[in-house]
Amino acid sequence: MDKPGRTTLSVSDLNRQARQMLERGFGDCWVEGEISGLARPASGHIYFTLKDARAQLRCAFFRNRASLSRTPLKDGDRIKVRGRVSIFEPRGDYQLIVDAVQPSGEGELMAAYERLKRQLSAEGVFANARPLPYPPRHLALITSPTGAAIRDVLAVLRARWPMVRVSMFPSPVQGREAPPALIRALALVNRQARKDAETHKDIKHPTTDPFDAILITRGGGSLEDLWAFNDEHLARAIFHSKLPVMAAIGHEVDVTLAEFAADVRAPTPSAAAERLVPDRRDLQATLAQQRQRLARAWQHRANAESQRLDHLRARLRHPGERLAQQRQHLAGLDRRLQLAMRQRLQRDRQRLDAATRRFTLHDPSRTLRQARERVEQLRQRLEAGQRRKLQQERQNLQGIARELNAVSPLAVLGRGYSILQDDSGQVVRAASQTQPGQTLTARLGEGRLKLEVKRRLKR
Repeated sequence: MDKPGRTTLSVSDLNRQARQMLERGFGDCWVEGEISGLARPASGHIYFTLKDARAQLRCAFFRNRASLSRTPLKDGDRIKVRGRVSIFEPRGDYQLIVDAVQPSGEGELMAAYERLKRQLSAEGVFANARPLPYPPRHLALITSPTGAAIRDVLAVLRARWPMVRVSMFPSPVQGREAPPALIRALALVNRQARKDAETHKDIKHPTTDPFDAILITRGGGSLEDLWAFNDEHLARAIFHSKLPVMAAIGHEVDVTLAEFAADVRAPTPSAAAERLVPDRRDLQATLAQQRQRLARAWQHRANAESQRLDHLRARLRHPGERLAQQRQHLAGLDRRLQLAMRQRLQRDRQRLDAATRRFTLHDPSRTLRQARERVEQLRQRLEAGQRRKLQQERQNLQGIARELNAVSPLAVLGRGYSILQDDSGQVVRAASQTQPGQTLTARLGEGRLKLEVKRRLKR
């Protein structure tokens, strides 16, 4: 039986509290092991088990993080992962939520790479930026004689610019022996270039071209394969080279310290060859275009000069012909002058006639006569209008008089009615307003009567 006061947890509560304690207690951590049971469901998440000789750990690499990783994953690979320890609550599974993945061993190499990169940069080893001759006459190629890089470089050079001279300086490009061998090859090229320069300094047209550029290259590989080109002594040797150096190591995403120290970097060996020399086909096409433009320019110039010559020949005429032309021109001017004078005289006559007509139309006596006629017409119209207005007002007055007479009290009296007034002139409308013996005035249709009240009668 449960003791009093003891709390009983549900399974979900226990898993949730355990997850919170694990996540707070560990935080982010790095774990190294071998991949087993790799699964890639349609959701885009990646699930695998990380194990060593004595234990194993479930891992979940969710899609939003897995899509950013460049490290390929497959069963049996040994990797390092960064993540946080957690519990998948529905099943109570203890697992690691992965944030980042890198191959095992690469972390130490990258840390060493970054330290050496900062050191060499502070020393100024990466300050080279000399331009390479374009195209180089004599190229020193330092690479492995059996690698794919040399085949790619030579194939591109032959196709684009076969005139370039290439001298091969074989060297291993991988392993411990590679950095010293590469340094020796660089020194040999520089000594040979210096010796050739001293030999040919007094010769105006030497039969051989000295070295004028160096290409150090190799194909792609893992970080360990390319590590020879991260050697600090090799970087310094490239920096101190008297000849400009182009470096093309690995693929585009691979950047070694040797490439930082070089004057120019190319992403791949083939790209390096393309940047070193022009494409003869492009130059041939350009030359053909220039030849056509030159031919068109010469033809245009010849045509223009021919036309100019014809024009000058046409202008060379006998003086007599020139005088005849001048006479014809003078005669033409005389005819034009006479015609212009006649036209001017005709226009002036027309303007005079128009002015005369306008003066006649605006004669003051005529205007005064027209004004008198207009005043007489207006006076007649005014008198007629006054007569019509007076007749209309007279008719209106008669109509109003008839209306007033119809409503006049006098008209009522004419029909036999009378108006009684007391001595003060007030109209008597009721018998109660009178007293016996009171004198009243009766106004008739014709005349007035004095009346005396004898008595008041009831209805």
